[in-house]
Amino acid sequence: MCYRTILWVYLPFTLLTGFIAPRNAVPVAVTKKWVISENSSLCVNGSTNINKFACDIPAYDRTDTLTITKGKGDKDVILSGNIALKIQSFDCHNAIMTHDLRKTLKESQFPCLHITFLTLSEFPKLTLNPSPITGWVNIELAGTTKRFEINYQVSMDAQKVIHLLGSRDLTFSDFNLVPPRKLGGMIKTNDKLSVAFHLKMTAMN
Repeated sequence: MCYRTILWVYLPFTLLTGFIAPRNAVPVAVTKKWVISENSSLCVNGSTNINKFACDIPAYDRTDTLTITKGKGDKDVILSGNIALKIQSFDCHNAIMTHDLRKTLKESQFPCLHITFLTLSEFPKLTLNPSPITGWVNIELAGTTKRFEINYQVSMDAQKVIHLLGSRDLTFSDFNLVPPRKLGGMIKTNDKLSVAFHLKMTAMN
């Protein structure tokens, strides 16, 4: 009698949990693709012992795609894709500085700066208000590749354009480069650079 009672109590519980279990299943991966538009840009800010300078690439002349994949966990987010920026496109708004920067970055040997995206700290929330997140990238410059963590601001405007703003402080020496000098070394470019890029994108799905 006792055995039958236990069985009748246990059987409905088993059936009930069997129906509920699929709702608690591991979530499937989510993948989004963003197409980079031509009006994306990159800016490099630096200084010498006498002044400051800003060099920028005002437009992106390629059509590339970034892919965001969210795995099983909230923090398991892969951002894959690559952008290639022509060193020749850098404009420092001063002919001498522009020439010196391109020469320092070894344009003739390595004509492009490559940024390869790797991860994001979380799946981005696309709202009008920019959300701060971080992510890792590989930056290849003048034949040297280094991995950096980037600070991002991500948002979506009223026209459904996705804005991804990234910033990071780098140094010439990170890439085994010697900062340019002029007038027998009297004008010295400081090693530190602040790099910021603004990717404007549209969603494919």
